[in-house]
Amino acid sequence: MWRTASVLRSARLWFAGLAIVGGSTAWARPSDSDLPPLPTVPPADSRVSPAQFPAIPGQPPTGLRGVVDPFYPTLPDVPLMSEPGAYFRSLMEPPTGFSGKSGVKPTEPQVSPDFVPIEDRWRIGYPEWDRYGKGHPLLDDYPYVPGRAINPFRQSVLKGDYPILGQHTFFEFTGSTLAFFEFRQIPTQTTPFESTARANEFAFFGRPNQFLYTQFFNLSFDLFHGDAAFKPVDWRIKVTPVFNVNSLATSELAQVDPSVLAGTQRNRTFFAVQEFFGELKLADTSPYYDFVSARVGNQLFVSDFRGFIFADVNRGARIFGTRNANRDQYNLVYFRQFEKDTNSGLNSFSDRNQNIFIANYYRQDFIFPGYTAQASIHVNNDNPSFKVNKNRFLNRPDPSGVYQRHQVDAVYFGFAGDGHWNRFNLTNAFYWVVGRDSFNPLANRAQQISAQFAAIELSYDRDWMRFRTSFLYASGDSNISNGHATGFDSILDAQVFAGGIFSYLQRQAIPIFGVNLVNLGSFLPDLRSSKIQGQSNFVNPGEILFNVGQDMDLTPKLKMVNNLNFTQFAQTNVLKQFLFAGHIHHTIGVEPSSGFEYRPFLNDAVVVVTGVAALLPGMGFRDIYSNFGNRVDTPFAAFASLVLAF
Repeated sequence: MWRTASVLRSARLWFAGLAIVGGSTAWARPSDSDLPPLPTVPPADSRVSPAQFPAIPGQPPTGLRGVVDPFYPTLPDVPLMSEPGAYFRSLMEPPTGFSGKSGVKPTEPQVSPDFVPIEDRWRIGYPEWDRYGKGHPLLDDYPYVPGRAINPFRQSVLKGDYPILGQHTFFEFTGSTLAFFEFRQIPTQTTPFESTARANEFAFFGRPNQFLYTQFFNLSFDLFHGDAAFKPVDWRIKVTPVFNVNSLATSELAQVDPSVLAGTQRNRTFFAVQEFFGELKLADTSPYYDFVSARVGNQLFVSDFRGFIFADVNRGARIFGTRNANRDQYNLVYFRQFEKDTNSGLNSFSDRNQNIFIANYYRQDFIFPGYTAQASIHVNNDNPSFKVNKNRFLNRPDPSGVYQRHQVDAVYFGFAGDGHWNRFNLTNAFYWVVGRDSFNPLANRAQQISAQFAAIELSYDRDWMRFRTSFLYASGDSNISNGHATGFDSILDAQVFAGGIFSYLQRQAIPIFGVNLVNLGSFLPDLRSSKIQGQSNFVNPGEILFNVGQDMDLTPKLKMVNNLNFTQFAQTNVLKQFLFAGHIHHTIGVEPSSGFEYRPFLNDAVVVVTGVAALLPGMGFRDIYSNFGNRVDTPFAAFASLVLAF
């Protein structure tokens, strides 16, 4: 390697020559004539553009890097350190990532030839280096790959890796789309007294075929301040606008609209600002980065490990923090719910007249290491209201029994846990809900609420496979007329349990006389008009579910999920009175499902999920959906979803 004159002459200030006189040694400062001649600086290489450290007005002129390399040339007209008033400063390499323009204003001048102030500590560069001499192929695993604005998986100022202002203010942009396609079969009521999709159709339940397409386009803008790698942010502002387009095609009339003139297909679009909130850290409460913060605005909150009671993005205020060196976490949350759009599920700006209070406390390493316990209280105050959805169907009050506005006040006391012990994984939850329904439509009177819910999942990891078994119990109402509502229902659940999105019963809203036997995203047979627009109903049959399943990581990119569920009603008295049926069996059916999750780039940039599920109907399901004693076919569903993210 060549060495420039500035480095060699600077070395004279720090090192003395070694003189050997008559076998003895002594330190002496050499003169200029004792040094070897300086090497000639080679010409600049056109393959690399030299980058000179930017000059600071009012400061002495700068030099270039001390080490000269044919691949990293210097400019020939830079003054040497021997010239009066010149300070040596090195050539600055660009950062590896896409760093953007520095937001750090220089405040410290260079006052010595020995030190160069570099105040933007985030943008310290590295030499360009093609380790394998192949030009950085796209799919090869390479170190020191230069970042680009369009590559979100390298360091980028757009992904919060470099500050945009000062040393601590960051910005993160995320763009994504979720496209969802589903062919499904669900029991579908016809309209034989008005008009049918085909001539001479007299059966009460017609053709079950439906096709659904829905796609979300999300843009997320997140501005925050703080060293988030070590401690919670000091403040944050986040905005997420979402646009949705959806289409539903059915095989029968009066499914997309009560009017048979509306046909069998519906197309809708909707725009919402789904997230918009501000967050502020109120205090650091210990030297171990424990904190307390506040967040106000539309925000995501899931109240337990599996979304059994509440999981939503809505308008609220939240106090949250940690204790005992982050071993304990807590949340105090109040939501004043916005009304939701009927077809997309996104928030509107209309008030829902519903208040929700949630408090929970987490304790890590509870009883044994690796197990986290949670205690919680949920309060649901759903005031009397009237709602006809955008498809012109009645949602509040439920169109079952007596159509009268009513108020639901319910308090949930819960204990849940999630963790592992060696290869065994455990998830459990128990909830007890008490309260009052001022006038339940099905019971035609006020109700005192007291219902229970329990769920447990035990799994075992063996190499690339996980074996699971689950049990769920939701109490049912055994007497619709006694003024005591003992059927369990949630506030707004999104259950990740017993197959989750791959399950037939959890994926479908199965209609029955104006309400749904089960609703989208939930196993609970709550006889509710809509999970997102209806009210909780505690006069319902309840459910018992058994599950066995297996997850297999077939490759690092491909995962397979298999489940087999057996479900039955806990009680059937409510169904008998609602359907005017003399006898209804308990068995809902057996539900096999299987699906795949594929991540081709080993990240979340592209995610493909597919699945197929069916319901082998039991006697209870047949009693409800049979056509005057005729055979009930096996309904099934197949879906595919695609996520693209930047």
